[in-house]
Amino acid sequence: MDTLAQASMSGIALGCVYALVALGFVLIYKATEVINFAQGELMMVGAYIYFSLVTSLEMAPLAAFIITLVLAGLLGALIERAVLHPLVDEPAFTLVMVTIGLATVLRAITGMIWSHDTHAFPSPIPQGALRLGQLSISSTDLWTLGVTAALSLFLFLFFRYTRLGTAMRAVAQNRYAAQLMGISAERIFTLTWALAAAVGAVGGILLADISYLHTNMGFIGLRAFPAVVLGGLESIPGALLGGLLIGLIESLAGVYLDPILGGGTREVVAFVVLLMVLLVRPTGFFGAPIEKRV
Repeated sequence: MDTLAQASMSGIALGCVYALVALGFVLIYKATEVINFAQGELMMVGAYIYFSLVTSLEMAPLAAFIITLVLAGLLGALIERAVLHPLVDEPAFTLVMVTIGLATVLRAITGMIWSHDTHAFPSPIPQGALRLGQLSISSTDLWTLGVTAALSLFLFLFFRYTRLGTAMRAVAQNRYAAQLMGISAERIFTLTWALAAAVGAVGGILLADISYLHTNMGFIGLRAFPAVVLGGLESIPGALLGGLLIGLIESLAGVYLDPILGGGTREVVAFVVLLMVLLVRPTGFFGAPIEKRV
């Protein structure tokens, strides 16, 4: 029972990181109908920016965190204007391939600047643990849960009660109708990429603190993609729930299936779940069903 509780807690913390990456996927897809396979690399770059601000410029963690969000947002906006905007009317397949190429470019540039070595990450979180009986919850896990919950609440309030959030929802629902109402779809696309990159940076900082800082951490975007499909490509609550479920499943598989099957199950189990969901409900559990006219 103690092993189950500990594995579940670790899985939920990892699931929070997956949820933040999945949120980036959903934000961009809702507004532009583009699946951004460079979301993991945006997350990675955000972690490296924070790393440099703290280690090279010796900034306080809070100041470095805020500046990282701003710089990550600017990077997301720049990518949208320079790379995606000229291709806005191209087929969806073309845009997806562009994001895959963008992921490779970001990974290569990051390696050129910071090297491909593994770096010790300066934790922004005071070290400690909360003990509940035999269960030990690290301060990193607690902060990961708290930050994810706070960011989710912020996004809910932002989209529900602000004019900009309402405009983003309008563009996501019907781009052309929103333009007729005077909303600039181009501006919304840019802001959406900026917001997704900033959210990804938060996930990158948390992930680097949990695991390591390396250029390959961008591949977490691929491991988080099943969470997006599970929840639905257009559902923010679905992204959160999907991320938590995938993290929990991976952690439990590593504890209970690895000894039986010889290891490696936690890297595979998420994609097994992905295939099962695609067979049963292709749009995800929170996605709108596909309507076909016969």
